[in-house]
Amino acid sequence: MKNNEKKVQLFMILFGVFVFGYTIYEFSIGRYSESQSWIFVIEALASIALIFLPQVIRKLFKIEVPTSIIYFYWFFLLISAFIGTGLHVISYISFWDKILHAVSPMLLTALGYGLIGFFMKRAKIADSSPWLFLLFGFAFAGLCGVFWEFWEFGCDQFFSMNLQRYIASNGAALVGRAALMDTMGDLITNTIGALIMGIFAWSKSRKNPSYFENYRITKKKN
Repeated sequence: MKNNEKKVQLFMILFGVFVFGYTIYEFSIGRYSESQSWIFVIEALASIALIFLPQVIRKLFKIEVPTSIIYFYWFFLLISAFIGTGLHVISYISFWDKILHAVSPMLLTALGYGLIGFFMKRAKIADSSPWLFLLFGFAFAGLCGVFWEFWEFGCDQFFSMNLQRYIASNGAALVGRAALMDTMGDLITNTIGALIMGIFAWSKSRKNPSYFENYRITKKKN
C-alpha cells in the first residue's frame, strides 16, 4: 500500500472509530430504542471493516485495484455509512439520499472502466475506442442502480423497511404516481450521476488516449 493510501486509510479508521464512539454514546443515553441502537452499533463496526475491503481483495483474489477507484470507494463510504447513517445526516437533510444516489453511480462507472481494462488483459487502452469504456461504464452503473432498487423492493416486501418511501411519515400508504416518486427519483439521479462521470471521462480521454489506464484493474503477479 502506498504512503498516501495509508494516510487516507488512517483518516477513515479514525473517523470510523469516532462514529462508533458516537453510537455507543447514543446507546448509553437511550436516544433510540435498544434494537435500533444495536443496529447502529453493528453498522458502525461493519463500516469500519469495509475500509479494509480493497486490501482484502488484493490479498484474497490477487487483484490490484487502482488508487483512484479506492479513493472514490472510501469517499462514498465516508458520506454514506459514516456521515449519512452513523451520524444520521440522512435523517436531517432530506436530499442526502439523492446525493448518495448521484455519487454511487460515479463510483460504479469508474469500476466499470476498471473491469473493461481487466477484461482487455494486455491490450493497449490507447489503441481502443474510448466509447468502449464510456458505454460499458454507463451501462454497468445503470444496471447496478436497478439491482439496488430490486434490493430495496425486497426489503420493503418482506421486512416492511420502507426503503422505497411508499409510506408517508404519518403512516399513510402512498398510491399511484406518489408511490413511484422515490424509486424513479433514485433511478433518474443514478442515471445523471453516471452521465456526469461519463462526460468527465470523455473530456479527459480526448486529451489523453491512455486516460482509462488510470482505472485499469490488473491481476497481481506472484
